[in-house]
Amino acid sequence: MSQEKLLVVVDPNDVEQLALHRTLVTAGLRETAPKIKVFVGVDPEAVDTRSNNDNLVRDQPWFENEVFKGLNDAGLEYDLEVSWSSEWQKSILESAKRFGADEVLLPIHPKTNRLRFTFSENKWDLLKSVSCPVVLVRPGAQEKRRVILAAVNFQAKNSEQQALNQRILDRSHRTAALYGADLHVVNAYVDSNHYPDRGALAKQSELPAERLHVSVGYTDEVVANTAAEIDADLVIVGTLNQHGKKSSRRGNTAARVIGNQKVDVMVVN
Repeated sequence: MSQEKLLVVVDPNDVEQLALHRTLVTAGLRETAPKIKVFVGVDPEAVDTRSNNDNLVRDQPWFENEVFKGLNDAGLEYDLEVSWSSEWQKSILESAKRFGADEVLLPIHPKTNRLRFTFSENKWDLLKSVSCPVVLVRPGAQEKRRVILAAVNFQAKNSEQQALNQRILDRSHRTAALYGADLHVVNAYVDSNHYPDRGALAKQSELPAERLHVSVGYTDEVVANTAAEIDADLVIVGTLNQHGKKSSRRGNTAARVIGNQKVDVMVVN
């Protein structure tokens, strides 16, 4: 396989660098070691940026121990980019373009009172604008990549959603092949009037029947339950690239799916 380019986001305010740690773990599962760009920047929407926040002062030993050591020990090729921009999401987007990233690994922070995650409009703009998949790395999630669950919507009639389904399947097969993982596909529906075309799902997914999960219920609940049943390590979902729109039904569904997960989520647009 060709060498993949991974943009790994490091927030100096964080005690644990989740995205970097996940990169180091999964790099060992790949046949070909990826090339890494470490993007260092502070998310002003999730971080106290006042001067009395000691975590915003990082010296050379911190970079050596917390960032470079793991990469060097793993023998990975990497570059470092530090951004002072207050437009954190746009800076990541521009960095991904310059680097030609195949994937962005982004740490996300949980709410303090619930399991769900908070996504601002800026973060959704990043997810819907970046030209490559984004892996949202969650604290406490499983680190391995042995079982992957892809969520699709095969009852959709519009061409945009149908094309998104195919992109999700293509990326899911590629990711499963990369890690030697078992791929499963899940499709939720709300009632018998919205039952998906299971024949089309089987044909396009190219998976055996036992790896196809079609269940009635709300998408976020069905995906969460299926992920738990098969012990998925990674869930892959899609969101439509809709510039200029503050929200969409699909975007809201993706938000709920992500919020209900206990594992890492890859977002494909």
